[in-house]
Amino acid sequence: MSKLRANDWLFWGSIVVCYLLQLMPLPQAMLPLKPWWLALVVVYWTLEAPEHVSLGRAFALGLIGDVFAGDLLGEQALRLCVFGFILMRFRSRLRFFPMWQQAMAVLALLLNDRIVLLAIRAVAGFGGVPPSYWLAPFVGALAWPWVFLLLDDARARLRARES
Repeated sequence: MSKLRANDWLFWGSIVVCYLLQLMPLPQAMLPLKPWWLALVVVYWTLEAPEHVSLGRAFALGLIGDVFAGDLLGEQALRLCVFGFILMRFRSRLRFFPMWQQAMAVLALLLNDRIVLLAIRAVAGFGGVPPSYWLAPFVGALAWPWVFLLLDDARARLRARES
């Protein structure tokens, strides 16, 4: 299998896994702690292999996420486009940050995403949010190093197998 094709399989496999993680049932008390897995995977692929993620693909992935999650159609799509645009704009800087600085940048991106989500829901007419609404970005920032290391290790193993 060619290197490009193996990377495609890894990309699509990681997307499927993040959708499955989003669908994973959790107790009601833990729901506010569930990170947005799709965003974390998109961050990885935007930083490491930007040819896999465009704004159009981010929009399509967000639409699929909306359908799976039962959210307002286009909500995740819009959020992922904003997320992807910011990532693409600052990719050249973020890529070379140490892991702890990348985690802080991911935290800032996830907090920005929560603000975008609040704006979308305000326009749609939904009410306020509890304080626990702001916990998921912090869990996502803590999960970021593990997501990065897992996907990076998988890519390294594919490269080693190709050689």
